[in-house]
Amino acid sequence: MSEAILSLDKVDKTFGHGSSTVHAARSISFALHPGRALALVGESGSGKTTCARMAMREYAPTSGQILYKGRPVEAAGRAEIADYRRSVQMIFQDPFASLNPAHTIAYHLTRPLKLHRPDIKASAIEATVRELLERVRLDPDLVAPKYPHELSGGQRQRVNIARALAAKPEIIVADEPTSMLDVSVRLGVLNLLNEMKQQMNLGLLYITHDIATARYVAEDIAVTYSGQIVEWGPTSEVIDNPIHPYTRLLLSAVPDPDVRFDDPKTQLKPEEVDGIRKAAAATQDTIIEASPGHFARSL
Repeated sequence: MSEAILSLDKVDKTFGHGSSTVHAARSISFALHPGRALALVGESGSGKTTCARMAMREYAPTSGQILYKGRPVEAAGRAEIADYRRSVQMIFQDPFASLNPAHTIAYHLTRPLKLHRPDIKASAIEATVRELLERVRLDPDLVAPKYPHELSGGQRQRVNIARALAAKPEIIVADEPTSMLDVSVRLGVLNLLNEMKQQMNLGLLYITHDIATARYVAEDIAVTYSGQIVEWGPTSEVIDNPIHPYTRLLLSAVPDPDVRFDDPKTQLKPEEVDGIRKAAAATQDTIIEASPGHFARSL
């Protein structure tokens, strides 16, 4: 496997003080490689978005370090930080709030080109905007002059993807990019993410609560709960052969057409669920290797 572009090394993030301290991330470690996707999967409040914001340097880690091409980001100089800002781009969950309603789509794509792509001459910017829109399957003549309110949710999210690509990134952080879209358009957005990853050799951090889309997009997966990663490894291994009780609990929430909802063999009692959650929330440093590359924290 190629060298990681971006990695988190035993990163912690806490908010508050004293009895009100919240441990949003606890000893988080993962790496993003060119041409591969890592899915961070977990329920709301499990720490997924905190990890995304630390990767984007919106949050500074309380402890641990973020490495960019093997070097700590905290020790980077001004030029390296500028390169990091260009190289790591984000696709937000809400396609409606992430575009400025006062500006056209052409403006939204022109701005990152001017900020991050000094190699593009002013005379070539319009052509580059057209190329970006065509890459995400939008008609430049129809879409470029429009304002965000004139587009559907799926079209806006494609514009957000084009805006991320405008900076010529090496890493894309996608925070639940399909959760606010109609089911009918989700597959198109997921296919775009897969194409970007493969054709442009991008590293992708895909954050989701939907295990089905994680299997579709990501080669690797990390299951998070209460701020820590409880199981990680190749996506097919983790989903088909889960070894941590919380991973099995998460997978049990996925409907199976071959199993009745009232089947007593698949029903967990409330006290069993509470026990699994309580045990998974406890800090545990012992790691079990189920198979090559497939790991889980021991309860």
